[in-house]
Amino acid sequence: MSSISAIFFDLDGTLVDSSIGIHNGFTYTFDQLGVSSPSAKTIRGFMGPPLETSFASCLPAEQIEEAIQLYRSYYKEKGVYEAQLFPHIKDLLVELAEHYPLYITTTKNTPTAVDMTSNFGIDHFFDGIYGSSPQALHKADVIRQALETHHLTPEKVVIIGDTKFDMIGAQETGIKKLAVTWGFGEEKDLMDYNPDWIAHHPTDILQHLQLKR
Repeated sequence: MSSISAIFFDLDGTLVDSSIGIHNGFTYTFDQLGVSSPSAKTIRGFMGPPLETSFASCLPAEQIEEAIQLYRSYYKEKGVYEAQLFPHIKDLLVELAEHYPLYITTTKNTPTAVDMTSNFGIDHFFDGIYGSSPQALHKADVIRQALETHHLTPEKVVIIGDTKFDMIGAQETGIKKLAVTWGFGEEKDLMDYNPDWIAHHPTDILQHLQLKR
């Protein structure tokens, strides 16, 4: 993979196990709205797509904006602290940052992503942290923003992510795909999008990048 000039990381489910905080944020939101919360399995499926998409699947249109604000309020106050780095991630970032510029491309909103990486003391590894916004709602939009801002050639960029949404975003923008299996996505779903590489452990990423033998 010597042709790689930059690495994009997904955040939730790839670098950070944020499942507890996300689950609690959704259940809090539905409780505040006075509606029944979906099943835990359904909520797990919300870990990846934009909030707008997730709430639109189970709430009327007129409640979506309120739901997003409730969720973000909970997450900023509590959810961000209910997460933890996956094992060996910091070691992985130390190694990769010596060889490549690193960026985060996430469907979390940017301020939350910045706060989370700062809380974990990993923000300094990244040359840019890009999250969703009304102008960049989906993963492909966020990826394009990072590519354009840093004048990166798509064919020389790889995204490391754990869900089909990362793979779809990569397909739509022409960047390479490295799927990881320790996050929120199902391996069979990831394989449907023909990732260029698949990693079952952070050290597998170093092997794919030919930084470890």
